[in-house]
Amino acid sequence: MEYIWAFLIGGLLCAIGQVLIDYTKLTPARILVAYVVCGVIISAFGWYKPLVEFAGGGASVPLTGFGHLLAEGIRKAVDEKGFLGVFTGGLTSAAGGITAALIFGLLASLVFKQKDK
Repeated sequence: MEYIWAFLIGGLLCAIGQVLIDYTKLTPARILVAYVVCGVIISAFGWYKPLVEFAGGGASVPLTGFGHLLAEGIRKAVDEKGFLGVFTGGLTSAAGGITAALIFGLLASLVFKQKDK
């Protein structure tokens, strides 16, 4: 049942993004930023953690999950280091994902050739 809920919640988040792309004049970049910011805001209210516990990867993998990861990292760092944690917590908590994105992007650029449109 966990897989079904993960699929449904993750699919719903993706479907909302697709509807925004298809029926609004918002650019994909603005939609992506909005998803991250929404994840931070929902996490600040304490509503995202129960959603992650309920839906698992369906809630933690989309960009709203990245916003939640940033917010949780900042919250933890502020508890440990005080005000300085506001500046270090988000990157510390997301360092693994950011590093993986950079490395896989580099590998893809080495394997594939760029094509002009």
